[in-house]
Amino acid sequence: MPKLRVGIFSFTGDEGCVITFLEILNTKFFEWIEKVDFVNVRVLQKKVSMENIDVAFVEGAISTEKEVAKLKEIRQNSKKVVAIGSCAISGAPSNHRNLFDEKTRLEILPILERFHHREKVVPLSNLILVDDQVPGCPIIEEKFIEVMEKYVKEMGGN
Repeated sequence: MPKLRVGIFSFTGDEGCVITFLEILNTKFFEWIEKVDFVNVRVLQKKVSMENIDVAFVEGAISTEKEVAKLKEIRQNSKKVVAIGSCAISGAPSNHRNLFDEKTRLEILPILERFHHREKVVPLSNLILVDDQVPGCPIIEEKFIEVMEKYVKEMGGN
């Protein structure tokens, strides 16, 4: 049977969702390794391919044009995109600078320009179609497992 091809990607945030994913692997690794091919997961030092991903799990909000381009590439190469964590789903708390008053905004403007940040930090769904989500900050472990196993059954054939 074919394995589910999975990528896990991080954008603006604290990568707490990816750390939680690693914690989940402590109990699910040997079960999933028979059913899942982790083809692009930086934290596992595995970056085989960006092509033909069945499910891309994406954490973090989008704060730069470079991130926009990478997110669109992920969407183009993935059958399903799952927003994981509050930053990816709603933009918060990474989007707090969107709410700064004018004085504070002007104060940080040189930093935003220097690092090529967008005017606003946005959730994934503002830019691409998101097929599913795993809430939490960091993600709720049980919900991540539920979503992963749903796609293993649906798309992996196991």
